[in-house]
Amino acid sequence: MSDANGRTTLWRRLRRPSAKYSLLTLLVIGFIGGIVFWGGFNTALEATNTEEFCISCHEMRDNTYAEYKETIHYKNRTGVRAVCANCHVPKEWGPKMLRKIQASKEVWGKLTGSIDTPEKFEAKRLELAQHEWARMKANNSLECRNCHSLQSMDAEKQKPRARKSHEMAVRDGETCIDCHKGIAHHKPHGMKEEDED
Repeated sequence: MSDANGRTTLWRRLRRPSAKYSLLTLLVIGFIGGIVFWGGFNTALEATNTEEFCISCHEMRDNTYAEYKETIHYKNRTGVRAVCANCHVPKEWGPKMLRKIQASKEVWGKLTGSIDTPEKFEAKRLELAQHEWARMKANNSLECRNCHSLQSMDAEKQKPRARKSHEMAVRDGETCIDCHKGIAHHKPHGMKEEDED
């Protein structure tokens, strides 16, 4: 079939596909684009959970990371090591996204230079620690509980003081961070008495 100008209607159809094929093409491209975006997003997200990423700025490497290397979470008889993300980033997707949004304040601190010297870091240490303690208290020390569980502890193998403290924690509904501040980093100067546990 030809039109008045001698062109075939088949050529016209090929140049302007039907709405059905256009929608199908858009769906396929959208699906493939979504997979590529999601894969790239998750890859970038997991890259920001590595120890290498966390200590890539000198503020963390020279301050908190240096302290952490002196703790049982870094080196111990079993060889099990908790890296930064194990304690500071939840594993579940929703809480992880919320934590990443909260971490943007740390990026802002890096960009503005508010903690770029040891002196500035020490001046803000208590404030930073209080934010982290409040976050951990609010989520019932979720990151601690990924590895430690009061119910799984063998109380008979604990020292008497630890056993008594853990029994009281269960009874009183306390969470790990209520007693274990300073477990991986130095306690800040100027802590209030109620924070000293």
